[in-house]
Amino acid sequence: MNGPEILHLIRHDLQRAVAGRGKPPIPRPLDVSPWLAMSILQKAIRRGREDLALNAATTLLRDAPDKLWRRIGCIAFEDVGVANLEAVGLTTAALAGKQARAALGGDWAVASCVVAELCRLPKCRAADDLVMVCELHPAHAEARVELPLLTTRELIAIATGQGAFDKRALALWYALGTDRRPSALVIRPGEPRLVFDSLCEAGWPHSIVEVAREGFRRIGEILCPLVAVLSREPREPSQVQSDELPPETMIGSVPGWAMDVHTRLGRAAFARFLETDAPSARWVRSNIQPARRVPFFGNIVFRVESGLVANRLRWPLGNELRRQADLECSYPDTSDDSEILELTRADLPLLDQARAEIMGGSNHCLLIFSLVITPSYHDT
Repeated sequence: MNGPEILHLIRHDLQRAVAGRGKPPIPRPLDVSPWLAMSILQKAIRRGREDLALNAATTLLRDAPDKLWRRIGCIAFEDVGVANLEAVGLTTAALAGKQARAALGGDWAVASCVVAELCRLPKCRAADDLVMVCELHPAHAEARVELPLLTTRELIAIATGQGAFDKRALALWYALGTDRRPSALVIRPGEPRLVFDSLCEAGWPHSIVEVAREGFRRIGEILCPLVAVLSREPREPSQVQSDELPPETMIGSVPGWAMDVHTRLGRAAFARFLETDAPSARWVRSNIQPARRVPFFGNIVFRVESGLVANRLRWPLGNELRRQADLECSYPDTSDDSEILELTRADLPLLDQARAEIMGGSNHCLLIFSLVITPSYHDT
């Protein structure tokens, strides 16, 4: 079965899923910027907060529809991945364009169906962890120098061979090209068509390859082919278990965890917090150069708050990639992040106070309350 036939079948599955939901209600959009709405959408999906995710999706569909569809695509590969490859395929089919979605019931019918499904499913962030391992793990320093000097066919041979998993993934990245997004890797143009064709010829499941190809074409993220790489690895034994999510603070209609380093309000809140006497703020001031403090702290907050998920698929390779990304792939600022991770985890309520102050100064209606999320645990 060729690529167009595979994608046609997936679109048919998406049509059935959309039709099965009937006519979905349209929630009230949030009074936030598109960048904050994108943050709410992704982190709400990670936490299974379908209500907030649909509010954010409505906001983006009204204000920045292109950002909505690209972000939905990224979320499917980054946060669901091998935990549910069928949903990744359905989401990729939803990226086909406004005319294609009109035939399926319209933009909101498709968006609400996909967003609700992504919220409810188990999550696997192994592809994102693998990106960090490829870019930063010290064990791959030599490969990061040698691989970009090879031809694309030589890289494909490594990627489809029997060598170490990490090196195969890194070779695939170089073969596809490292010039599509900023990264720590040497810039090397790739040959995507040759690579995806070669993966099919090497016996990789065509359905997975074609979803990765279409995702890569639509959103240009290496996450797409890395999910295909991960899908070929054994996933047993596995279980689904939620991360220990910290208490949630709502600031008006916005959850505090949405204000991260990729939003203007989040950066402003981090800068204000780092001027306080909180233990983690004092640690950052003592150990990190001023120009690096906000981005460094943003990375730490991601690891203790915004990167956490409900119902995470825990499987041997996924667990190991997460461990490596958290403990062995530190940015150059420090050699051991364990202390600052613990301090920041304890200081999250103080960080939310800084976020509330920033939101209050942005003419938002200020209402703060805490909701303790009790993780749910499911064995599979």
